[in-house]
Amino acid sequence: MKKYSILSLMGLLILSIALVGCQSSENNDSSSSSGDDNYGPPGEVTKWVMQPAFDSSDAGWDNGVVPWIEDVEEATEGTVEIELLPAGSVTSGDEAFGAAVAGMTDVYAGWASVYGGNMPEGMLAFGMSMGADTSEEAWEAMWGDDYRIGDLVQEAAHELGIHWAGWTNQGPNAAFTNFEINQLEDYEGRKMRAGGPQAIFLEAMGGVPVSLPGGEIYMSIDLGTIEGTFWDTGGIDDMKFQEVVDYAILPGWTPAQHQEIFVNLDSWNALNEWQQDQIEGIFESNYFKTSDMHTDNVEEALEIFEAAGGEIITLSDEEVARMREKAIEDVWPKIGEQSELNAEGVEIWKQFLQDKGKIE
Repeated sequence: MKKYSILSLMGLLILSIALVGCQSSENNDSSSSSGDDNYGPPGEVTKWVMQPAFDSSDAGWDNGVVPWIEDVEEATEGTVEIELLPAGSVTSGDEAFGAAVAGMTDVYAGWASVYGGNMPEGMLAFGMSMGADTSEEAWEAMWGDDYRIGDLVQEAAHELGIHWAGWTNQGPNAAFTNFEINQLEDYEGRKMRAGGPQAIFLEAMGGVPVSLPGGEIYMSIDLGTIEGTFWDTGGIDDMKFQEVVDYAILPGWTPAQHQEIFVNLDSWNALNEWQQDQIEGIFESNYFKTSDMHTDNVEEALEIFEAAGGEIITLSDEEVARMREKAIEDVWPKIGEQSELNAEGVEIWKQFLQDKGKIE
């Protein structure tokens, strides 16, 4: 009887260890399986550090980054908390994208295709020269079932070690100048601050791009070193450009310039599937919400510009069509040359514009 009791106890002990092991395995797997009963908010809070390529003076701060953080924290029911730091807190604005890739920070906001030149595929999302006119068109080209250019950008991001998690249309990236532009030939020989795809566009139009940090643009225009700059329209009053330029040329080099948000891929993969799904779930709604906020900001900034004595020149439909034709002929191929994914994306962008009747 005593021997039987000992054997029974040993059996129960082995069974208990096995059950505990199974339970532990189930708990570990719950973060990666949406079919598990434990799919949902985790018990621990994930804390991310986010440093954009800019500070709170940029229009993308209040109208892009802050609303995205609020939506992410709400969607994840507080299980993801994001500390927002201005450029310079961890690294410089120019190095902020690389810092997120390297894991020095968890989240980046800015323009992967411009500052640092780290990801040429970012040009497909940043804004094609004379490409989409509206947020709706941009969304359809990037995420519509017939196009899905966004998948190419996401593929490139993952290869680099980041995940594309946010997007917003900042409105037209206009030309702010001390000379009139009514046709593309008016750019000939003009020196303007332009970077990345802006510079490619300006060169194609016969202008002379000058690379300058954002903080040096105002003084350079005031001194006559350059004759203008390309800038997101909603941010001109923040930069006080209305004090040193005479004209705002719309739509500039692109009617819809975009800002992206990227998460370090290791930080992204550390979330459970429910958290990832929640953040993916607000991508579209946040895009249109923040894009509308930027639209309101553009209108306000142009009112400030006119009140300061500036003149707004809106290019005719015929001239926009001419610029679009030249951009597709001379600018887009240079973007396509930078990677295989870019080349594929450029061809899809062309098909999109053909489908919309904007090019033949």
